[in-house]
Amino acid sequence: MTKVLILGAGGQIARHVTAMLGDDDDISLTLFARNTGRLTHTPVNARPVQGDVLDSAALDGAVKRQDIVYANLTGEDLDMQARAVIAAMKKADVMRLIFVLSLGIYDEVPGRFGAWNRATIGEDLKPFRRAGDAIEASGLDYTILRPAWLTDEAEIDYETTGRNEAFKGTVVSRRSVADLIVSIIRAPGAHIGGNLGVNKPGTDGDRPYFM
Repeated sequence: MTKVLILGAGGQIARHVTAMLGDDDDISLTLFARNTGRLTHTPVNARPVQGDVLDSAALDGAVKRQDIVYANLTGEDLDMQARAVIAAMKKADVMRLIFVLSLGIYDEVPGRFGAWNRATIGEDLKPFRRAGDAIEASGLDYTILRPAWLTDEAEIDYETTGRNEAFKGTVVSRRSVADLIVSIIRAPGAHIGGNLGVNKPGTDGDRPYFM
């Protein structure tokens, strides 16, 4: 049985991941959240744990004996959170990490959309970039995902770009990102060392359609 720790389990992408894995008898989920009372669904193969990633005792206890850590975190201190996750994983000798960041952290978004994205969220991306740098230097078996602007469309339709490739598209559904995460959890050898942009094909433009 594969043991998976979801950090930030109350997040919208994480909720899709939990639902997609909820009927898998070969997966055991630990749902780590600041407020487990806000978790809308806890499947039979899941165990909720309340805690803060920056509480080392709580995080160390959650990471212990896991096979995969999937981090669905955000905030101005995301770099601190990433370093805390890395430290806890090394202490517990857990190697496989999936971490969701954001498009634009490498100034990889081209054209007018890239200019708009920098003007809109550029400063807020600095802790995301520092988190990415820490993960890449960690020595862990990581996969970083950098989704486009997120939608709630009930669809799974996505493509990926590499670390040093120009980002494509402007949007992607949360279900699509969740589907990619689930595919990695089910095949943990996939995309090790990958740093992937994630977008819906055919959505190039000057900005997301809903802005």
